[in-house]
Amino acid sequence: MLRAAGVGAGDEVIVPAFGNVEVTEDVVLAGAVPVFADINPDTYCIDPSHVAAVLSERTAAVVAVHRFGFRADVAQLRELGRKHGLLVLEEPGESEKSYDEVARRRAHATYLSARLSGVRTPVAQDGHTYQQYVVRVPGNGRPDRDAFARVLRGKGVECRVPVKTPVHRLPGFRCDVALPETERAVDETLALPIEGTMTRRQLQRVVHSCNALGGLLQPAF
Repeated sequence: MLRAAGVGAGDEVIVPAFGNVEVTEDVVLAGAVPVFADINPDTYCIDPSHVAAVLSERTAAVVAVHRFGFRADVAQLRELGRKHGLLVLEEPGESEKSYDEVARRRAHATYLSARLSGVRTPVAQDGHTYQQYVVRVPGNGRPDRDAFARVLRGKGVECRVPVKTPVHRLPGFRCDVALPETERAVDETLALPIEGTMTRRQLQRVVHSCNALGGLLQPAF
């Protein structure tokens, strides 16, 4: 799509650094230069206000990636696009689930969010499909989150770190840019299980295991 739109050598394309290295690789393959923008801390999607802050005369496009079932603020990005003559592209981020699967995930998310303590649960958003149920483990950064995850796995709760390294810290794309919300999200986020096939007993195990670990955490709010 970038090449079809004439984006190439000499152009800059604004992308998120929180996950999806493939998006950045595609920008490079098109011959353009990736410019990283920070994310909205609630949705983990590219922040239109930061996109506006990193615009330059060379900016030709911006790529919005929908993250964890949250929708990027495409309306604001398109308004920026109209104002500055930019191409706005959307990347789904994760494969879409069926209607029934999404409904079950939403029900599971409602159950978890009402009962979890010690972690910051996802912010409610209209249309959130819960492709992943991502919480934040407060504390002093990655060691706290990783210790929390290890104990959960030991209790039989499968969990994973959704983004281990932001793209702007990867070899080949490394650059000195201030992305505080991206860095914080990389250090704090943890994806808990939320598959539609989970039983109430399995959800209860997630809640009990997480809530029992409050002593590992430092006050964050």
